[in-house]
Amino acid sequence: MEIKEFKAESKRLLDLVINSIYTHKEIFLRELISNASDAIDKIYYRALTDETLQFNKDDYYIKIIADKDDRTLRVIDTGIGMTKDELEDNLGIIAKSGTLAFKEEIEIEDGYDIIGQFGVGFYSAFMVADTVTVISKSLDSGQGYRWESKGVDGYTIEEWDKDTVGTEIILKIKESTEDEDYDEFLEEYRLRSIIKKYSDFIRYPIKMDVTKSRLKEGSKEEYEDYIEEETINSMVPIWRKNKNELTEEDYTNFYFEKRYGFDKPIKHIHISADGAVRYNAILFIPEQIPFNYYTAEYEKGLELYSSGVLIMNKCADLIPDYFSFIKGMVDSEDLSLNISREMLQHDRQLKLIARNIKNRIKSELSNLLKADRDKYEKFYNSFGRQLKYGVYRDFGNNKDVLQDLLMFYSSKEKKLVTLDEYILRMKEEQKYIYYAAGESNERLAVLPQTELLSEKGFEILYLTDDVDEFALKMLNSYKEKEFRSVSGSDLGIEDKEDKDENAEKDTNKELFEKMKTILSDKVKDVRTSKRLKSHPVCLINEGEISIEMEKVLSVMPDNQKIKAEKVLEVNKNHEVFKALEDAYKNDEDRFELFTKLLYNQALLIEGLSVNNPVEFSNDICRLMI
Repeated sequence: MEIKEFKAESKRLLDLVINSIYTHKEIFLRELISNASDAIDKIYYRALTDETLQFNKDDYYIKIIADKDDRTLRVIDTGIGMTKDELEDNLGIIAKSGTLAFKEEIEIEDGYDIIGQFGVGFYSAFMVADTVTVISKSLDSGQGYRWESKGVDGYTIEEWDKDTVGTEIILKIKESTEDEDYDEFLEEYRLRSIIKKYSDFIRYPIKMDVTKSRLKEGSKEEYEDYIEEETINSMVPIWRKNKNELTEEDYTNFYFEKRYGFDKPIKHIHISADGAVRYNAILFIPEQIPFNYYTAEYEKGLELYSSGVLIMNKCADLIPDYFSFIKGMVDSEDLSLNISREMLQHDRQLKLIARNIKNRIKSELSNLLKADRDKYEKFYNSFGRQLKYGVYRDFGNNKDVLQDLLMFYSSKEKKLVTLDEYILRMKEEQKYIYYAAGESNERLAVLPQTELLSEKGFEILYLTDDVDEFALKMLNSYKEKEFRSVSGSDLGIEDKEDKDENAEKDTNKELFEKMKTILSDKVKDVRTSKRLKSHPVCLINEGEISIEMEKVLSVMPDNQKIKAEKVLEVNKNHEVFKALEDAYKNDEDRFELFTKLLYNQALLIEGLSVNNPVEFSNDICRLMI
């Protein structure tokens, strides 16, 4: 028998297919099953125009047979088969796709797409097999043929007796080594898992003889194994079913089957798009945050299918980072795939799908917020931080998408509120949206800096996540209302006492200058406070970096030692100030002691560490004595 050589270019390409194109060896089974599905599709298309040919879907299937003893794996289909010339053309010339030629010949227009269009998938079999044998009988020929190859050395073709139309591919699986385990591709459980992972939604049955166990007849304890043929794949994907036929339980079961999470999803989104780009998608909004969500190990992205065949486990390009908590899948026939069908070309269709998905997620979250507040708050408690990260990371570029979804705890409502709800409740004379940033709602509720605003009945948003203030800085304003911190240098509130401000500054100028000298470089300034009512002292910040932002930045690995510009404000109406004035006039040492104590008191109120705890303790003792 004559051994025919692959062409020189084909030799190089075959070596590339075996060693470079595919990331995972298990892909070979996906490719062979996809080719088998295409072969059945060709009969289907032929039947559309050939009245003598009847297509009964029940007659068509793909069968997988593993033989451990013989180390062979067979992939059998009842498809259209190949003639000798087709074996020569399709398998002898690497990267010539019979499927693509067929598709172009009949000009498929009804959306019932076929899969293989590159002509290299078949050769992935050489990643796991020493010898690949193809026995095929075409629908157009009464004679069967046997094609066989051991790789780059070439191939043989000979006549072969085959009773039925279709193709049988026989892989002689390689022997396992220390570095590579090939035995797994002969194991029933492994083959099942590969089929379910990549080919679960191939539209024809994929059958295997499966080992099962049952009680022996007449026995109550003794079991026996038996073999039963079983269809491994689901065939009809849920996303291609009519939405009216599906129940909430169907979607939840799909969520669990795909192992998207152990929680019950808060909401599902079923998309069937047939416009500029065709795709189906089922997306889920989870209830609980994954344990590794904010770690480097977490991999975002949606499962990507092409005509029901899994292409990528995690396609990160389909969703923006701020919606990375979304789970689910997308199936499209319109995407441009690379030759291995494991990666995407970054084309217009992909960007269009991603944009549509982003807009749909935003719309569904907005509807959830309006229609079911409890569910939305449950979602927000898990993933609200991610939305705020989205505002911050993109420098506010996504604020139109995200700002209406944000919620913060309200000093007035004692619950989470949206920015829009805050705006609607603002008093007529109120110009700004006020917020306080700190460790907890409880601590913020008693923060000295809030006294003036609370007295005027102004609502304050409590920011307790480390990203909160950074996000609001990026937003800057909402509906033309600027954000102002209760600890900022200017609350923007006009007070009747403002007229006497300059006079007061002159009266206490020397006292405050002396305090500033004692505190050295710890504060930028010391002055009278207009916001304090019952508390003696507080710290405020000037500039873009607040005290809370300083805390966050100080614990980061690349900490640049960024500091907030702090100002110590003293309540002139508090009894402590009278003692401070008396000490300033009569006892310099006592004045220095009071100044340091007031500064350290302000630090503690802010949740900052006292610079010298021992000195602070001794100062308290001096005061007591």
